[in-house]
Amino acid sequence: MAGTAFEKRIFDELAHIKEELDEIKEHMVDVDTILSDEERILINESFEHEKEGKLVSLIEFEKELGI
Repeated sequence: MAGTAFEKRIFDELAHIKEELDEIKEHMVDVDTILSDEERILINESFEHEKEGKLVSLIEFEKELGI
């Protein structure tokens, strides 16, 4: 009987830990979605280059290289 009570406590604690882990996963931020200052600057520069018509498509770039 004492073993059963102990097992129930363990299963209850595991269930509680699983709930907490699910909660953490739900609110966790994906580090790949956070930009560094350098990345933010590069993206802004890319948008500026796009507006200025300075970007070249991959197909055009490959043609220039003869690929």
